[in-house]
Amino acid sequence: MNTLYPFHLAIPVDDLKKCRRFYRETLSCSEGRSSKKWVDLDFFGHQLVIHEVDTAGTKGGSNPVDGKEVPVPHFGVVLDWDIWQDLSQRLIGEGIDFIIEPYVRFEGETGEQATMFFLDPSGNALEFKAFRDPDQLFAK
Repeated sequence: MNTLYPFHLAIPVDDLKKCRRFYRETLSCSEGRSSKKWVDLDFFGHQLVIHEVDTAGTKGGSNPVDGKEVPVPHFGVVLDWDIWQDLSQRLIGEGIDFIIEPYVRFEGETGEQATMFFLDPSGNALEFKAFRDPDQLFAK
């Protein structure tokens, strides 16, 4: 896979100040442009825009994957294995309340991956994953 451009994602938040702090301090995202109602963030090389709106935090559902209830909708990134390990340890140390704690799913199978899920302060579900073998990202 050869991506020419990073993705752009805009998400709703109900408290811009709190979410801005979470993405900047907890996830170490650098900030770009902003206004009173939105903030551009460098989300691991991708553009994430958090927009303060009244409809933020609406609850979605979940689907079972590898015996766990995966929140839907969710978004996130695929990281290098070592970066994922460092981030998961840092988040554990900070006491993040995980929906799905860091673990390796599909162990020994096609698509083996490390994954973790947690919510931002507005209730947006985030997934961070990593593959020991990056060629397994789209493997069947």
